[in-house]
Amino acid sequence: AVANIPGAVPHTSTLALTNATLKYAVALADKGWRKACKEDPALYKGLNIVNGKVVFKAVADVYGMEYEEIEL
Repeated sequence: AVANIPGAVPHTSTLALTNATLKYAVALADKGWRKACKEDPALYKGLNIVNGKVVFKAVADVYGMEYEEIEL
């Protein structure tokens, strides 16, 4: 069994998650998703679905859906 560490220390885990993700939220808010993904490979790699199209091959494979590459 895996212990629920975040549940044991919710305040600390919330701060850690915020520290790790806030820069992405700010980039998306300031630049929009397309420009933010062009400028940050980590955000780009996190795309799964864009305009109803599956753009992450592993997701398409798992769900038996068509994969489409995305042009930014």
